[in-house]
Amino acid sequence: MRAPLQQIETSSELPQSADAVVIGGGVVGVFTAYYLARRGMKVALVEKGRIGAEQSSRNWGWCRQQNRDARELPMATRSLDLWDSFATETGEDTGFRRCGLLYLSNDEAELDGWARWRDFATPAGVTTHMLDSAEASERGRATGQTWKGGVSSPTDGTADPSRAAPSVARAILKLGGSVHQNCAARGIETEGGRLSGVVTESGTIRTKVAVLAGGAWASSFCHQFGFRFPQASVRSSILSVSPGAEGLPDALHTARISATRRGDGGYTLAISGRGRVDVTPQQLRFSSQFVPMFLKRWQSLAPGGLQGMRSGHETLRHWRLDQPTPMERMRILDPIPDRATIRLTHARALELLPDLRKTTVSAAWAGYIDSTPDGVPAIGEITTLPGFFLAAGFSGHGFGIGPGAGHLVADLVTGSEPIVDPTSYDPRRFDASAWGKVADF
Repeated sequence: MRAPLQQIETSSELPQSADAVVIGGGVVGVFTAYYLARRGMKVALVEKGRIGAEQSSRNWGWCRQQNRDARELPMATRSLDLWDSFATETGEDTGFRRCGLLYLSNDEAELDGWARWRDFATPAGVTTHMLDSAEASERGRATGQTWKGGVSSPTDGTADPSRAAPSVARAILKLGGSVHQNCAARGIETEGGRLSGVVTESGTIRTKVAVLAGGAWASSFCHQFGFRFPQASVRSSILSVSPGAEGLPDALHTARISATRRGDGGYTLAISGRGRVDVTPQQLRFSSQFVPMFLKRWQSLAPGGLQGMRSGHETLRHWRLDQPTPMERMRILDPIPDRATIRLTHARALELLPDLRKTTVSAAWAGYIDSTPDGVPAIGEITTLPGFFLAAGFSGHGFGIGPGAGHLVADLVTGSEPIVDPTSYDPRRFDASAWGKVADF
């Protein structure tokens, strides 16, 4: 029972050349290609499997400012506006709605943390309301419980993970760009020390600009040409239930369970932060840099198995450009969900939201959430390889801020005024220690 995904038809015929090649058809990759195409560039987007088939269709669908780390908040704010404007610009429907997000808690320390975030974010223009016990209990009446407090963020919302990336891909085609599925990028070519082409399984595209938006595959791809990008993945398991429950909030978070209304009227259910760490060569290589992240979040993580090793997305080996690569052997990362987590998630959801007992489990799936040591994405040009840009390591936040990330990459590629200050995302920060700088949310 896999994550639902809308599929689109694309071309198998590659262009001989392009102004820019985007590697990776997740939400960040498609928005990058879209904003480049809007600026009149000839863009080719290559995806080893299907558009949006990995983490971009396996997440909750939240598009939020609430509780964002200070480094990501400006991008989150701009992304909400871009989610809004995309439908008007293109006529495509990503399922985006500003339905508001509701957080409920009985933990005083958690409530105090949310209040501190409110004090930081309100001067930045974010609309967020702390709820007292009466307000939280009323807003959370579907739980049948009394709550100490909560947060409401009415201008935040959700989009539909099953159709967001495919919708943006269709918009790229309308602008004259090309999209190529089942076409893995194997590597790059250079001339005079700068990028000159992207080598794919179907041929080479001559270009002076390439953007790697490869999600969990990004570090192993960078490893092929000697760039060290610290990245590690966590296997997260979630499920969806059929329509039938009534009176539930559209998007609800509690410490025990989170629930999100889907476009079909069903709900996605998950336990925030919970995941399995599957051992891989890449995990071991960068383990020392991830110690601060692990120490901060160890209570939510548990040892995994060998799925990551078999998937090949975190390999340290070098591959040849004229032979099949791990991407062609594993077109779509589709790890087996952790059954214990699925059972626990469903049981908690039925306990918290009794009306869900009218529903049945419709799907359960897992995905690899790729992270950086500080929990903030890497976005920027690789200075040792002019013309090559990285947009990866979104640490579970990429779906919501995908439009802003894509816009920022397009700004950097074209030399335009950046939509947000790119300093915090510069990949060069990993040349220094990331200790003590783990994202707060």
